[in-house]
Amino acid sequence: MTENDNTEAVRDVLRQAYSAWADNDADAFAALYTDDATVVMPGVFHPDRATIHGYMSAGFAGPLKGSRAVDEERSLRVLGDSAIVISRSIILMAGESDVPDDADARAVTATWVLTRTADGWKIAAYSNAPEAR
Repeated sequence: MTENDNTEAVRDVLRQAYSAWADNDADAFAALYTDDATVVMPGVFHPDRATIHGYMSAGFAGPLKGSRAVDEERSLRVLGDSAIVISRSIILMAGESDVPDDADARAVTATWVLTRTADGWKIAAYSNAPEAR
């Protein structure tokens, strides 16, 4: 694969993640992660794909039902069999069709680490933190 092919393949994984989120499909969402993937967010640590799946299943059945993530890529680097993506993300809650006026207060900066596996690119780690205001 060329560097451009790898870049597009990484972007496609993230597009699939956003699509799975919009569909509130925890199975499709978690399938994009490696078995030993980690997620770190304020007050949260998920040590593997099974835990990520459980968290998203509960979220999609509860407070995240009908939500979707809006993401803006800030940086993408492919480094051999790894890729690092930095993005700005906002969750639109059920009923929100546009980015709300208070979006800056809800925005996070996220770091995605992807790895090339025998099954294609997978998310190996994700972390986010609220943006400074």
